[in-house]
Amino acid sequence: MASLKEIKGRIASVKSTQKITSAMKMVASAKLRKAQTTIDNFLPYQQKLDEMLRSFLASISGFETPLAEEREVKRVALVVFSSNSSLCGAFNSNIFKLLKETIERYRPLGYKNIEIYSAGKKVEEQIRKLALPCPLMGSYTEWMEKPHFEGAKQIADTLIQHFLQHRIDTVELLYNHSKTTAVQVPTREQYLPINLNTQLPVTSTIQTDYIIEPDKETVLQSLLPKSLHSKIYAVSLDSAAAEQGARVVAMQIATDNAGEILDELTIQYNKQRQQAITSELLDIIGGSEALK
Repeated sequence: MASLKEIKGRIASVKSTQKITSAMKMVASAKLRKAQTTIDNFLPYQQKLDEMLRSFLASISGFETPLAEEREVKRVALVVFSSNSSLCGAFNSNIFKLLKETIERYRPLGYKNIEIYSAGKKVEEQIRKLALPCPLMGSYTEWMEKPHFEGAKQIADTLIQHFLQHRIDTVELLYNHSKTTAVQVPTREQYLPINLNTQLPVTSTIQTDYIIEPDKETVLQSLLPKSLHSKIYAVSLDSAAAEQGARVVAMQIATDNAGEILDELTIQYNKQRQQAITSELLDIIGGSEALK
């Protein structure tokens, strides 16, 4: 049985840990609010761009673009979004599990034909640690520290170029979607080729009549890359918000667990202290009786 001194030391240690987890939770909460604000500011632009794109595609019959070319999949690129730091619960393990499932899905192509672009330090470390046979083509860990549009454009341009050069036949994005603060959903989404078979939303009752110069085809050829740039940026913001949400929950659970451990240690300390006092009293009474 642990001594009173040992229990007291454990109580002090748990209290220190509880202060750290509580502080980390507050920091993660502040970062989460900032990430959500960034998403809220960018979302109207993304939604309007998608609306314009759908409207143009619905008004043009037979429009074709190399970015929508469906061909036999011989080489695939996977863009995987993770965090650069730990202490965020199952955030990284869930995305790595999704990555392994996706690799298994494309295994008939051969591991050398499955390219991985890591946007996040943790998934890159895990890939190198397990020595996955898939080639690691790009590392964007610094960009994920603070996602910005120029970085997203760089990644998107690389993927678009490789797709147009037939170096890859399809691109998929793997990330955690921030459904709520407490819920992050591992998501796999096709990025290239783009799907032109899209219609205007059911809720949209007004058909906007745009004045287009020089023509719809030229505008679409410009809009499609912008839409792909925005998609990468939106996913990076979504993943960043999901990371902070997962960290808030993880630190809250850790703080609560520390509180439960403190309660148990306090009860144990009080019981042993009471037993020690009772034992000392019995010794005093016994000695007193012996002197009579």
